Amino acid sequence: MTLNAKGLALLSAVIVTGCSHLPLDGPAYRDIDGGAAATLPIDRHAIAYDYALVDVNAHVLDSLDRIGNPSLHTHFGMRGSSSPGNRMGVGDVLQVSIFESATGGLFLPAESGPRPANFVTIPSQVVSRSGTISVPYAGAIRVAGRTTSEAERDIERKLASRAIEPQVVLSVIEQNGSSVSVLGDTVNGANKFKIAAAGDRMLDIISRAGGVKYAGYDLYVTLQRNGQRATIHFPRLVNDPKENIFVAPGDTLYIYRDQQKYVAIGALGSVTQTSGVTGQFAFDQERLSLNEALAKAGGLQDTRANPAQVFLYRIEHRETLEKIGVDLARFAPEQKHIPTIYRSNFRDPSSFFMAQKFSMRNKDVIYAANSDSTEFIKFLSYLRAVTSTVSGVAVDTQTTRDIISGRHILTGN
Repeated sequence: MTLNAKGLALLSAVIVTGCSHLPLDGPAYRDIDGGAAATLPIDRHAIAYDYALVDVNAHVLDSLDRIGNPSLHTHFGMRGSSSPGNRMGVGDVLQVSIFESATGGLFLPAESGPRPANFVTIPSQVVSRSGTISVPYAGAIRVAGRTTSEAERDIERKLASRAIEPQVVLSVIEQNGSSVSVLGDTVNGANKFKIAAAGDRMLDIISRAGGVKYAGYDLYVTLQRNGQRATIHFPRLVNDPKENIFVAPGDTLYIYRDQQKYVAIGALGSVTQTSGVTGQFAFDQERLSLNEALAKAGGLQDTRANPAQVFLYRIEHRETLEKIGVDLARFAPEQKHIPTIYRSNFRDPSSFFMAQKFSMRNKDVIYAANSDSTEFIKFLSYLRAVTSTVSGVAVDTQTTRDIISGRHILTGN
């Protein structure tokens, strides 16, 4: 066996027998695998999730613009596009007066004496939790969510066959039901506001609550109505008039802060530093483009990154991908959110214009892949480390042999 062969053998023995003595941050993965009482193995070479890969181009950017973003106007439709007017609600106190065109009708007044017509005023009553009031000979009348004129016509129709040409006047004595609750990060905190007769929009109610406490780009607004809810980014509520819909009685607005962040990993300047940079970055502005996000992360490393392989991971809305033209046949029809990877090629000189138009979203992940040459250099470095170690072991072996031989000479053994 040659000296180099002996060195390799010695190195192998050290590696095999000495692994357990090397410093570790925790248990080795082999120990975790071997110590499990039960396992649920999978094919580690299989793809965990099916995903769509989309190369960014002008058509993709045009389709991405605002498609799939949460919308109050779209979610609540025409219910939020017009003022609800002076509508009654549960808890309102109402008074009903009924007039007849001639005497001797259904409703006789308590006082005696001749007069050209009859009328009676029913004692005030509170709108029940079921949204109704009770009118003699007409039964339960639904009033919650309706205007006074709509309820008056309903009562007249139910009395038409019994009273003489009935006319109804419905008055709101106390308006307790036409209110909106505002919760969360407003200046005045949680509060309840009555809706104005002409109607109030979302921003009107937020303004009456004192406005917001934090920068708008970190805020979201959730509207809950009749068991449904939708959430919108506060800047969109301000910038898009269609989203500033009318509130309705019983609505609840919840304003909360959720700082927008993204993760950047791979061959990027800041990510590879050792100065405490974690790879997570805050937007700190209303709109952040892909260009700006890469700049915040230190840009692509010129010695490591592959500019043609910059990826952005996002859970995308199905309708967005369909409009782009992605074939989603492999995804279940009921799957509304698709794992998507967008790929940008920064070797293309025009890609920086497109990246400036590509808007980041909260929780996006950027991954800058290593270049092929970087991977090859890594392999060479590993190979150099192995060969230098073997060479070192061979030298140490020869030195040991020389020492032993010298000892033999000195001792005469």
